[in-house]
Amino acid sequence: MKKNIILMGPPGAGKGTLAKQLLNAFPFVHISTGDMFREAIKAGTELGKLAQSYIDKGDLVPDEVTIGLVKERLSQDDCANGFMLDGFPRTIPQAEALEKICQEIQRPIDAVVNLDCDDKELIRRISGRRVCKNCGTPYHIITMKPKVEGICDKCGGPLFQRADDNEEALKVRLDHYVHSTKPLLDFYQEKGLLENFNSLKGSELLFDEVRLYLGK
Repeated sequence: MKKNIILMGPPGAGKGTLAKQLLNAFPFVHISTGDMFREAIKAGTELGKLAQSYIDKGDLVPDEVTIGLVKERLSQDDCANGFMLDGFPRTIPQAEALEKICQEIQRPIDAVVNLDCDDKELIRRISGRRVCKNCGTPYHIITMKPKVEGICDKCGGPLFQRADDNEEALKVRLDHYVHSTKPLLDFYQEKGLLENFNSLKGSELLFDEVRLYLGK
């Protein structure tokens, strides 16, 4: 079994759904830098406020902040049985820093799972996303509508669109992906770690393919 993996793909490619499925099948610890920053923002910490200023504009949080956070997390005991990085690395410098971290803690990356998806589908998926302000339950205005528009089915809380899910911020995020993150595919291809999957196949078929590749 491939123990320590990186989950890659542009925003909206289905990484979140696949991650949940993989967590039910493998003993991975899910490490999402996006979730880490959102928790810090919700708590109103200094790190959260700093991250908020970048995320609202669709910009990436500075490397020194993200790398320090990831190193601390990967060193914890619960990562000994395997971890799945989601949202990191996003640039070549981050990938090089991750290599050093993994060498220091003796937990090497075994595989990089990349989800392919065209831009039109990404825009449709992301611009339609909504989230419950109270419980965090996700919805979509086309594919996962609530029973009552704007109201959460589970808790009755109001639904909202995250600042980084609007079309303007999305275009910035996709531009960052093309210019900064996509070169990582070549980086990991050269190391023999990269495996590409078509995320348009549907979540169940995609999960089956990735599950078999990871060795279960």
